[in-house]
Amino acid sequence: MNYTKILETADDATALAVSFSAHLCGGDSLLLSGPVGAGKTHFARSIIQSIMARDGEIEDVPSPTFTLVQVYETSVGEVWHTDLYRLTHVDELTELGLDDAFETAITLVEWPDRLGAARPQRYLDLSFSMPHIDSDIRMLELTTAGTGWDWLNDV
Repeated sequence: MNYTKILETADDATALAVSFSAHLCGGDSLLLSGPVGAGKTHFARSIIQSIMARDGEIEDVPSPTFTLVQVYETSVGEVWHTDLYRLTHVDELTELGLDDAFETAITLVEWPDRLGAARPQRYLDLSFSMPHIDSDIRMLELTTAGTGWDWLNDV
């Protein structure tokens, strides 16, 4: 399944992320790609905050740029937010435990090109772009791999 969404404002991106969060469960991997400033972290943060809000939790969700991974315990299971921008070698993925997280957790992976052959078999690829550098408008191209993404027709 492939389709494109136009996000005219950051609020549009937040609303879409909130919609996504209602459908995500363990084993769902979202691979967020695009240039710096395209909205990857904002989208991931909005998903995490929405899931946590359902649990009555309000928490700051920092970018995992320097820690590589942030793990959140929620009522729907673990949510892993990873930023692989600083990853120096694919072998570091094993140390992070990301391969196990792909099986059991909701994983939000920024800079998924760093995964190489370690890319999960089942994932939703979200490719963010900025058609106009001086505008807040973002284009989001969605591509699925594997089954279980039928809910995308409803968002």
